[in-house]
Amino acid sequence: MVYFTYMELFFIISTFVLGTIIGSFLNVVIYRHNTGKGFGGRSACMSCAKTLGWCELIPIISFLIQKGRCLKCRNKISPQYPIVEFLTGIVFVLIFQVMPHSLVLDFIKIIYYWVIFSILIMISVYDIRHKIIPDKPVYTFVLLAVLAPILSNGFSLQIFSNIIAGLALALPFALLWLFSRGTLMGLGDAKIVLGLGIMFGLSAGLSVVLLAFWIGALFSIILLALSRGGITMKSEIPFGPFLVLSAFIALISNFDLGSIANLFQTLAF
Repeated sequence: MVYFTYMELFFIISTFVLGTIIGSFLNVVIYRHNTGKGFGGRSACMSCAKTLGWCELIPIISFLIQKGRCLKCRNKISPQYPIVEFLTGIVFVLIFQVMPHSLVLDFIKIIYYWVIFSILIMISVYDIRHKIIPDKPVYTFVLLAVLAPILSNGFSLQIFSNIIAGLALALPFALLWLFSRGTLMGLGDAKIVLGLGIMFGLSAGLSVVLLAFWIGALFSIILLALSRGGITMKSEIPFGPFLVLSAFIALISNFDLGSIANLFQTLAF
């Protein structure tokens, strides 16, 4: 059984609340991106356009109290809102828990990965909703990914090694998009892989990609089994969310097939 001190519980709860607030903002970005609307201004009901009061904007809690319906028109509120808020809160807590937080640089790394995965959550949900990965967020992710090797190793040749790794991992995805004319793979997936390769390096980056394929295959099999004909082998399933999920698993668990292979080699000899 795991026990936490009062101070640890305070930080966990505070981190979760912060994550839900960020998740609430991500919902705004997801709904307003490419609609011509700015990200400022008051939030309103998607059905009746009623301006929402502060009591209707409390992450997760407002949805539960209102039983998932607008207070005015009683139309259903998308469950995306509490789901994104909750998941972002969990992501923030896990990143904070698994990463060191004793030095100033440690806190910078934590904030960095909070920002990175906030962007990736936004990209994933947008991909699920629209079957497309938006350019501005994914380019922002790729640019920020360059900071990962700098935060870990300082300014060194490792930066160039990671950039080459990103290009090498993204190339097969880009070629698949090119030769299939976008029917088998979207170019946005190649851009995500580019960023992940830069962030993780070649060995861990390849592990992330392979894990994403495994998770995607398992999810597809389960979905086919449960859909009762509603989904077929030709149905379009976004790959971006699987890449993001596997990247998060790799970050919090240090999942690396290369390290695992080396461990088995060591045990064998």
